[in-house]
Amino acid sequence: MNVRHIRRLSLVLCVSGLAFPLAPATAQTAQEDVIVVTGARSETLRSDSTLATAILEAEAIDRVSAQHVSEALNRLPGVNINRGNGAEHLTAIRSPVFTGGQGAGSFLYLEDGVPLRAAGFSNINGLFEGADGLADRIEVVRGPGSAAYGSNALHGLVNIITPDPQDAERSLRLEAGSFGRAAARFNLAGETGFGAGWLGLGVRHEDGWRDDASMDRRVLQARLDGVAGQTDWSLRLAGVDLEQETATFVNGFEAYKDEVASRRNADPEAFRNAYALRAALHLNRPITETLSAQAVVFARSNDMQFRMHFLPSEALETSGHDSVGFQSALVWTLDESVLRLGLDTDFTEGALREFQTRPTVGPFVQGLHYDYEVQSHTVAAFVMGEHQLTSRLRLDAGLRWENTRYDYANLAPDGQIGRYLRLPDRDDSFDTLAPHAGWVFEVNDALSTFGRIARGVRAPQTAELYRLQPGQSVEGIEPETLDSAETGLRLQFGRTAQLEMSGYVMRKENVILRDADGLTVTGASTRHHGLELDGVWSITDSLMLSGAVSWAVHEYDFDGGAGAGSERIRKGARIDTAPEWLSNVRLLWRPVDQVLVETEWAHVGEYFADAGNTATYDGHDLFHLRLSTDIHDQLRVSLAVRNVLDERYAERADFAFGRYRYFPGEPRTVSLSATVGF
Repeated sequence: MNVRHIRRLSLVLCVSGLAFPLAPATAQTAQEDVIVVTGARSETLRSDSTLATAILEAEAIDRVSAQHVSEALNRLPGVNINRGNGAEHLTAIRSPVFTGGQGAGSFLYLEDGVPLRAAGFSNINGLFEGADGLADRIEVVRGPGSAAYGSNALHGLVNIITPDPQDAERSLRLEAGSFGRAAARFNLAGETGFGAGWLGLGVRHEDGWRDDASMDRRVLQARLDGVAGQTDWSLRLAGVDLEQETATFVNGFEAYKDEVASRRNADPEAFRNAYALRAALHLNRPITETLSAQAVVFARSNDMQFRMHFLPSEALETSGHDSVGFQSALVWTLDESVLRLGLDTDFTEGALREFQTRPTVGPFVQGLHYDYEVQSHTVAAFVMGEHQLTSRLRLDAGLRWENTRYDYANLAPDGQIGRYLRLPDRDDSFDTLAPHAGWVFEVNDALSTFGRIARGVRAPQTAELYRLQPGQSVEGIEPETLDSAETGLRLQFGRTAQLEMSGYVMRKENVILRDADGLTVTGASTRHHGLELDGVWSITDSLMLSGAVSWAVHEYDFDGGAGAGSERIRKGARIDTAPEWLSNVRLLWRPVDQVLVETEWAHVGEYFADAGNTATYDGHDLFHLRLSTDIHDQLRVSLAVRNVLDERYAERADFAFGRYRYFPGEPRTVSLSATVGF
């Protein structure tokens, strides 16, 4: 951080103190320990877990009141969500920002432990199908998941957890802000004739700060918990509907610095419409004093239509899939050990159609590109064990076998058309094994260390197998594997401070990626290593400092690329869109019981914008202010100022098809909200 950045941070801290000169007040303390559920699909103390898990609690979710999911998740270590237009995004968790099938399949997005989508039909913008704004908390696992999860749990998992009806609030929140933004969130909880219930509704509209870039997103969730005999049951329903006009890239070197140019939308016809429906019945039943059974029966339906504005074709893609499945496990809980045996399965029917209406542009030919259907069946078995070897040493290990089978039917004429290859009907099957083992050692009451080795896997996405280019073959595409080793330490200083530090090395094989010309590269390999820091410090009773810092290097481990393409990939080159440094630091001040002020500094370091390492983006620093005040016990008013210094920056910088292109970041914005409890 240079002198200019330090001065800016000092200015923001001073502004927060001068704007709200209120008297001092109550305590803020670090949490001694928290419960996580993602690792083993059941409750575990985070201090006992070998997984690097970060948590965004309900209080932080409410305080941030994210207009885009990236605002919330980018507060966590190792996470870098690139915000697109509207609800769109590209994800990075211990990784570069991926595109194509790699971006869709490298991360597992969950709702209460159940994947939002079937593994082979992932959505690169998959988090917009989650109900993050209604969540009780969000858990993010960095690195490969446990044996409880299969395909796509490579670089990380995001688990959005619904509120418990017994603890949920009853409230209404209304919000208005810059660029025609308006939002409402409604929560209702209480006892019903069938059990404890919760209902959540979230709606958001924005006119868009860029031309022809409006968005409407609606989210509805419901949960009903009850008991039938000895069985605890929980029925959970969710629906998400999105309608947005999409503003595309702005082209030209550092075009994002020109606010007038940044507001223009080169493709006013671009759009994305989507819906997602989900239902899940969670069951838990004790069988004996030491044995219990867990199961989840679920169904989902997803449908999406959008214009592919990021390609010269600007083709219209229509896709969707419907699934039914279950997760199950037998859990033995003994004095010093826990053993889990599980069986999961997923049946899915999906379809995709791609059609170009604009005239032919080189190999991007007008007309039908693809039209196919795929039936998918995934079955998996896993075993996981934990053992308290000594009073201070805890071990765990697990193994998951998974088979994924695709039955593909081509509805268009077989063969090549332009740069598109339509395969004849075929069946494909993939087997994967994902082991892991780890340890947690309690050195003393204040310090523990942990370590883990693990393999993450993913079967190829259906779009990677059946949307090929001429010269490619399905036979050359294998499941991706990511081998990871990590270690770290956790420090707890009573209720004053806590700190977690971790380091990792990873190698990924059979990588499927998209190059700068939009062509698919198969059989690649990459290397990744980094350090992460996550902590909180209660400086005084009224002042708390918290934040996350990440340093990482992501490199290609092969020579290749499209032979006739505009760039070559060299072994040892940095992977594009992979900042070496990320940080997010917050200062939380409670001058009196009724007032809370938060100052946030978000830093994204320099990175290469192309795989050839010839184009760069300098990175950026953003500052945000948030103020909330409790008028009385049932009314809270909040103010948020995002990008306080009105920085010109890029949410994403890219060099493709021979030119720089950017998603420009928003200028300064202001929003005001009121929350009423009842």
